[in-house]
Amino acid sequence: MIAYLTGNFSYKSPAMVYIDINGVGYEVNISLNTYSAIQDLDNGTLFTYLQIKEDGHTLFGFVNMAEKTMFLQLIGISGVGASTARMMLSSLKPEDIIRAIQMGQTSVLESIKGIGKKTAERIILELKDKLGKNDVNHATNSLKNNTLELDALNALMALGISRPQAEAALRKVSATDSTLNLEQLIKKSLQAI
Repeated sequence: MIAYLTGNFSYKSPAMVYIDINGVGYEVNISLNTYSAIQDLDNGTLFTYLQIKEDGHTLFGFVNMAEKTMFLQLIGISGVGASTARMMLSSLKPEDIIRAIQMGQTSVLESIKGIGKKTAERIILELKDKLGKNDVNHATNSLKNNTLELDALNALMALGISRPQAEAALRKVSATDSTLNLEQLIKKSLQAI
């Protein structure tokens, strides 16, 4: 699996970017949020998801892990495909989608092209518990200046730990020792859970 790509942005549009990596150009589908973040950059890193289907392979790129995580959660819902998830992330930021889900605001989700009432209700039903009781804004705000903690949070969530549980463990470990590297932070957080 391709986790991320770092290279020169040889072509950019609101829906797609070509990333040149040592003479090989990768076509990456992006959301408007990602485009807004990279439109003035000549090079950078995009976190990626490779969708493999019978009719081809499609690479999706995200400016940060929060957007990629939201995309993966959305495509895990029956009736929400990659194009719809990308449309949602083009219309709303991940934290706005999370807020709408946690507050049960179907109208916010229905305002996105391709999302009807039943799909909006299904998204809320399936993701409300997965996102946890704490608003992701709280996690993002408390960890936003610390990419090490964000990386650790994403790793813990990838291991199947709920976001609130992972955040609590990270806060506890970070409060006691701020000199840990990523691996140590993850290990100690696992022990604190």
